[in-house]
This record gives sequence, C-alpha cells and structure tokens, in this order.
Amino acid sequence: MFLRRLAIASLLLCLGCRAQQSAPATSNSASISPDVSERIQRQVRSYFKIPPDVSVTVGKPSASEFSNYDLVPVTMSRGDKTQTSEFLVSRDGKTLVRFTKLDLTKDPYAEAMKEITLTDRPVRGNPDAKVTLVNFDDFECPFCARMHSTLMTEILPEYKDKIKIVYKDYPLSQMHPWAERAANDANCLAKENPTAYWQLADYLHANQHNIRTSPQDPQAAYAQIDQQTLEIGKKNGVDATKLQACIKAQSDTIVKASVAEGDKLGVSATPTMFVNGELLEGALDADAVRAALNRQLLAAGVQPPPAPPVPPALTTPPPATVHPAPAQPGQPQPSSK
Repeated sequence: MFLRRLAIASLLLCLGCRAQQSAPATSNSASISPDVSERIQRQVRSYFKIPPDVSVTVGKPSASEFSNYDLVPVTMSRGDKTQTSEFLVSRDGKTLVRFTKLDLTKDPYAEAMKEITLTDRPVRGNPDAKVTLVNFDDFECPFCARMHSTLMTEILPEYKDKIKIVYKDYPLSQMHPWAERAANDANCLAKENPTAYWQLADYLHANQHNIRTSPQDPQAAYAQIDQQTLEIGKKNGVDATKLQACIKAQSDTIVKASVAEGDKLGVSATPTMFVNGELLEGALDADAVRAALNRQLLAAGVQPPPAPPVPPALTTPPPATVHPAPAQPGQPQPSSK
C-alpha cells in the first residue's frame, strides 16, 4: 500500500542527501563566525521546513574543490537521531549552496540490484531475462493488489520472455494484521513449488476483502490463509507434512531479511519496485511500468515489444431528430415559428 511509515528519521532526512566524505584538506577559515553560522541555521530551517524540535548545528568548515567556497557540515538531530549533510558556503559569508556529490564511476541501478537477494525466489517470466522487475510487496495492501493485477494481466503477457518478475516481502505489519502471516505461508510454498507460490500470491491479492481480519484477533484470518496455502500445496503435489510443519513454525527469517534489504534501499511503502535497479514507487499504471522496462531493455540491447494498440476513441452518435406527428383532421397544424 502506498502508505508512508511516519517516523522521526523521515524528518531528519528531509534534505534528501547523505553525509559526504570530504578530502582531508584545510580551509582558509578555521571556523565560521557566529553571525554566519546563525544565518546558515535560519536559511536551512526556513528553506527545508525543519520542525522546531529538531536542532540544527553548523560544524567546522573544510576546504572544498571549488575556489572561494568551503564545505560546511550541517547536522540535524532529535533525540538519538542525527543526519549530517554538507553545504558549500562562500568565504565572504554571503552564499550557501546545497551540495550533493555524485560518483559517476558507479552505476546507481547496478548498486541497488547488488543489495537485493534473488536466490531461491520464485520467478514469473524468463529466469534468464536481462531485465528483472523486483516488487517489494505486501499481500494485504490494496495498492499492491492493483499493481499485482497490472503486472500479471497487462505487463507480463506483453513482455513475455523479455523480463522476469520477482517478489520480495515487505509487510507493513502495524497496519496489516495478516500480511506477515501470508508472507510466511507463501515462503513455505516457495521452498517446495514456485508455481504454488504464485497461485497463493494471485489468490491473496484478489481476495483481500474476503479474508476476515481484526487487529485485536487476527486468528480467523490466519486460519483462512493457512487453509488456502494447504489447498494450493495439495493441488501442486507439495508434501503435506512438510508444508504443515512449515506453516506451524511460522519462521520469519526470510521476511526479516527481505525487509532489511528494503530498508537499506530506502523502501518505506508498498508497492515499491526496482527495474534493473531503477526505482518505481506506488501503484503505477501500465504505461509508467512500460516506460521503465523499455528503457532498461534498450540499455541491455533488447528490443522492447511493440506498443499495445490504442483503443479507438469513443464517438458520440448525433442527437436523434424529433419529428412531430402529423396533425389529425380537425387539429391545428404546428406553428413554424
């Protein structure tokens, strides 16, 4: 579900950049004057709308790569949460520049994919495809259900063996009482039969409204999900004893590892997808997903499939012409005025 986890950390990360590693150099200025430091704090608070209970402190400057500018660290903190970002400040104390240094020797998409473990995850599409769509999913999330339908009924039939789709777990357990149970059960099936995993994923996304749930007593939902897992396992020849034991154990090792990967990548809502590392957030329409897939296919040297035909525009028929009935003998004729 495209719902953000609200936390203190989000307030501290409002600058949208990480602390930069500066070269060990010496600035022309040993420190910043109290007046300039105060002006920096006021500008940062005002421009980035820093909450009043977050403290802002300006550190000691160091030499930068730009003449007449020093690097100055600005640290925001609340309780035990801190975030430091670097700015450029002119040596005359008149200009502050937001500074984010990007390393062009690294591919951010490739770096993102390195953080995602795909081993032993069920695949839909071509396991050897050059483009991988990874979806951090929550089985109880209605926005995830919409995204799942788009991926499985529109995207996959169009792209066929040109892509592979892999799901990772990111249950928002605080707001979705049975999401983690469903993920654990699905992982029990994944160990034994990938097809069974996808059948349960299809069922859960399509039947969220039919699964009884209560935040105070989710046991009815657990029983319903467990029963559906066993039935799907039976249809696919999964060993019932092993599956029952796995369901009863409710090991959350796989789920916790998946959530940790998502957190490291900055995932905070569902659905969140990575197309060969390119980030896509929210329940996007098919055209937005196609754009990312096509971009990554071309980068991999693969020709995207033809665009789906545009449905013909609906035309409104002309209004019907109403002709008055002929007057009966002895009745007045309708006026032409």
